[in-house]
Amino acid sequence: MRLIRGLLLISFILLLPDMSTAQALEPCGGDTACKIGDRSYNILMPDNWDGVTPLPVLMHFHAFLRRGRAVIHHPRIGSETKPRGVMLVAPSARNRAWRFWQDNPEDVDFADAVLADVAKRYPVDQSQIYVSGFSFGSAMAWRYACARGNKIAGLMTMSGTIKQDSDCPNPPKQVRHVHGLGDIWMHLPRGPGHNVTTAVALWRKAFRCDKGRLDGVVELAPGLNVTHFVWDNCSPGRSVTLDVHSGGHFIPTGWLGHQLDGLMPQRPG
Repeated sequence: MRLIRGLLLISFILLLPDMSTAQALEPCGGDTACKIGDRSYNILMPDNWDGVTPLPVLMHFHAFLRRGRAVIHHPRIGSETKPRGVMLVAPSARNRAWRFWQDNPEDVDFADAVLADVAKRYPVDQSQIYVSGFSFGSAMAWRYACARGNKIAGLMTMSGTIKQDSDCPNPPKQVRHVHGLGDIWMHLPRGPGHNVTTAVALWRKAFRCDKGRLDGVVELAPGLNVTHFVWDNCSPGRSVTLDVHSGGHFIPTGWLGHQLDGLMPQRPG
């Protein structure tokens, strides 16, 4: 009998969370960055979280010379995740610049470590890991999605790409991209005849999409219209959209929230 009780006690202890690991994690959040070695990331929690329900996560890669702290305070990023119940995770690049030019940069591994650290701190809905980025961060998001697409429920990128002939061995299922025709910092890739759909040629090839369609003009905000292209005739479960506007290098008002609304599972009414 004592042996049985002893075995039951051992089994119970093994099922408990690793308290030493939990205690070793320094508190962080908001302006207080979470540390991973000599690097860091910031977290913005959503509104009205009950402290128990697993959270969807949006990992956003910042622009050149920015930091994760700038992301959580950005009026067109954090304000879109908070009311939707999404935790915003914002890694900081080493020397404020992502190294997305290579096929397997160190920053891919760092982003993996960030997501793993977040999962130690909070319950995470692993089926709802979204990735976004702006400018250089957009290109980094493309690079990460090509390497870790099986982890990503949706990719949302703004004003930045990588070379359209880049290797993409593990693409995500859903890609949403927006770019300005007047962007002088990270030009919108164009094909013959100034074909703007070349900007998402990498994803169309990776998803084996057929011919896409122009799906009209969408007004995101007063005075901001985007021309909306759709490829939903791809491999099962895959799709690409491209929004093109006449402006320059910026995050369009409301665009990120609109994409989250379309990609996230619909909540019961």
